[in-house]
Order: sequence, then C-alpha cells, then structure tokens
Amino acid sequence: MTRLISTGTQQGMALLESLIAILIFSLGILAIVGLQAVNLKQTADAKHRVDASFLANQSLGMMWADRANIASHAVVDEAIASLPNGKRTVTVVGSEVTVTITWQQPGEPAPHRHVVVAHING
Repeated sequence: MTRLISTGTQQGMALLESLIAILIFSLGILAIVGLQAVNLKQTADAKHRVDASFLANQSLGMMWADRANIASHAVVDEAIASLPNGKRTVTVVGSEVTVTITWQQPGEPAPHRHVVVAHING
C-alpha cells in the first residue's frame, strides 16, 4: 500500500532547513572567533617570552663587558617597563650569575619566569 503525502504537510520544511543551516553557520563563526582569541593570547605570550630572553641576555652581555665589576650588576625586583608587571632579579655568587625575569599578564593566576644561569670568568 503506497501512501501519497500531500504538499500541504511539507510547507514548513524549507524554513526549518534554512534555520538549521543558519545555526550551523553561526556555530562555525563562533568557533573561529574563539580560535582567534586564543591565537592572540598565545602570540602575546610568545612575544613576552622573547622579550624576557632578550632582557636576560642583555644583562649578561653588560656583565661580560664589565667583568671587573660583576657584583655591581646585582639587583632585586627591578621594574621592567616592556613586560606587564615585569621584574628583573640578578644574583651574583662568585663567577656564577643568575638572571631571573618575571612577568604576569592581568588575569593570570601565576607569574611567568625566565631564568638564565651563566659563569662569567675573567
């Protein structure tokens, strides 16, 4: 027994299909916006890591150039303007120098740290 469906019962299907298509498209756009936000955060974090590495190496370079006065380069929690809440600590024990750069993004629970240890002889 074959049953024929009249066109009157199919009238809302095109509207329903278009609403579902708009919903799927909207979810895709929201996912792309979320990925972009994560990408921006990780790019900023990578930039801060590069800046911290540069500042630590710059401090070590100044000490290598002034080996006779290494102890005068020791600092504790010196503010760094190029990093958010950035601080530099340089400790000198004999010929071993430890440079610690810390920074913390607003809203992050824990600060980031970059530590470089070098032996400066001479």
